[in-house]
Amino acid sequence: MVFAALMSDARKSLKVQAPAKINLFLDVLGQRDTGYHDISSILLPVSLYDELEFEVIDDDFIETSVEIIDGWSIDGDAWKDSSENLVTAAARILKEASGYQGGAKIRLRKTIPIGGGLGGGSSDAAATLKSLNILWETGLPDAQLLEIGFRLGCDVPSLFCCQAVHVQGLGEKVRLISAAPGVDRREMWVVLANPGFSVSTSNIYALCSQYLTSSPSASTNMVSAVQNSDVELAAKNLFNGLEDIVFRKYPIIKMLAEHLVEAGSLGALLSGSGSSLFGLARDEGHAFDVEKRLHEAAGSSVWTRVVKALPDGVMVAHGPLEA
Repeated sequence: MVFAALMSDARKSLKVQAPAKINLFLDVLGQRDTGYHDISSILLPVSLYDELEFEVIDDDFIETSVEIIDGWSIDGDAWKDSSENLVTAAARILKEASGYQGGAKIRLRKTIPIGGGLGGGSSDAAATLKSLNILWETGLPDAQLLEIGFRLGCDVPSLFCCQAVHVQGLGEKVRLISAAPGVDRREMWVVLANPGFSVSTSNIYALCSQYLTSSPSASTNMVSAVQNSDVELAAKNLFNGLEDIVFRKYPIIKMLAEHLVEAGSLGALLSGSGSSLFGLARDEGHAFDVEKRLHEAAGSSVWTRVVKALPDGVMVAHGPLEA
């Protein structure tokens, strides 16, 4: 996470962009007695953001307001109920863990599709923990913030880093993937696509009694692809062990994935448990061409965005808040 030195002197306010993510690789390794699944996953943040504004207040309460951008978003009403979203939950659990006596006003503008497998809620929670830890001057170390994040959701630790990561276990084991020595990062362009409805992660994992397994070299190859900004190698090693389950349950998502390939993407994959998909492109021009062809095949009602991967620290903060 990169914080620009633009906060007010009194450190009373902060504005943060929380990025979405894609899963270039997701292997489901087995199920524990608790019912939760061990995974191995490689995540990249991408340039699609929710925006959060934080303001310190003296009163002992958390006030969260939510604006849904792109009104198609599913389950927006649930997010607008501030008692139900992960941002409010993150603020409350940090307040409890730190013993902080004051509160905060939080404004959330959601652009990342809700229930779309792009990690918007988890990224928002990670941004809240990191931002309020600074504004409230609670001084909790990153290790404790990661532990708090894991209690909020398995994806939160991976998005706390705002960098390409390899995630293992239940999501609590996070290893940064840095550029290979002597390699300059090249931009990796991505076309995101969403069918306009959400998918329940818990429901998909509940159906996960049998799942696809990757080749032994796929994970290693994908790490190398990220380290060397090799989009062609990444396209050859895309893997999601949940994809077949989601495609069987939602044939329209499978059809959209096929359209992404037919539109010319180097490779297409389900992100997380869906419902969003992504296609890899050679460069920016190729990405916009894939997006255009996708709309020609699937219709203009399909939500799409052309974004670029952000493999290094990208959660950017600004302040003081502007009027």
